[in-house]
Amino acid sequence: MKALLLSAGLGTRLKPFTDHHPKALASVNGRSLLEWNIRNLQYFGIREVVVNVHHFAEQIIEVLEREQGFGSKVHISDERDAVLETGGGLKKAAPFFAQEQDFLVMNVDILTNADISALVKQHRESGALATLAVQQRTSSRYFLFDADRRLRGWENVQSGLVRLTEGADRAALVPMAFSGLQVLHSDIFAEMKQEGKFSLVDVYLDLCGKAHIRGWDHSADLLLDVGKPESLERAAALFSDAFPGRTGISV
Repeated sequence: MKALLLSAGLGTRLKPFTDHHPKALASVNGRSLLEWNIRNLQYFGIREVVVNVHHFAEQIIEVLEREQGFGSKVHISDERDAVLETGGGLKKAAPFFAQEQDFLVMNVDILTNADISALVKQHRESGALATLAVQQRTSSRYFLFDADRRLRGWENVQSGLVRLTEGADRAALVPMAFSGLQVLHSDIFAEMKQEGKFSLVDVYLDLCGKAHIRGWDHSADLLLDVGKPESLERAAALFSDAFPGRTGISV
């Protein structure tokens, strides 16, 4: 299996660091978020990774070349001409996954001890087009799932905006917070009608009425969205030589 590490974002929440560097190179105990996630993927046997780049792209490329991909085969999906968000970034990287049945996509600015093998197993057993890692935690935005954990909508609790599939009853749906981690079947490329800059969330919401898009609940796992300076401090306290609760992955 291959993976796409979404690393092209501007990282505005991590200012002032991102005034001069990409968020992927933000450091946790002396190692970048990029390195942490590449090594974590290696633990699950994923040793071929695509990294999309835009903001200070040359710094990411330089680090990957100098460190020889931290032991993985790394491809660069170059978005320096225009940032494309998560959906547009995935669509541009499609040629790297032409021979894959399934592949993993994750945000570079998350750290988690989630069992990626279990996520992949559920995805393949269910026959889903997409399987989204989600948790029961406080957020401003939620995916909405039915009793069978199939995606039926989305809600922004701050703005009050709700998007539902036809016939869905909001009161019967379970809100879950997205973890920025997903496994996709390659058929999704044929279903993505958007062009240019767009979000994967919009893709899922456009497709969930007709396609099998599922949630994978990993609420018991540790997840850190390392998007703010204070979250970097928390990550440094939790992630030292290994991912919490896991042996055999040392950096």
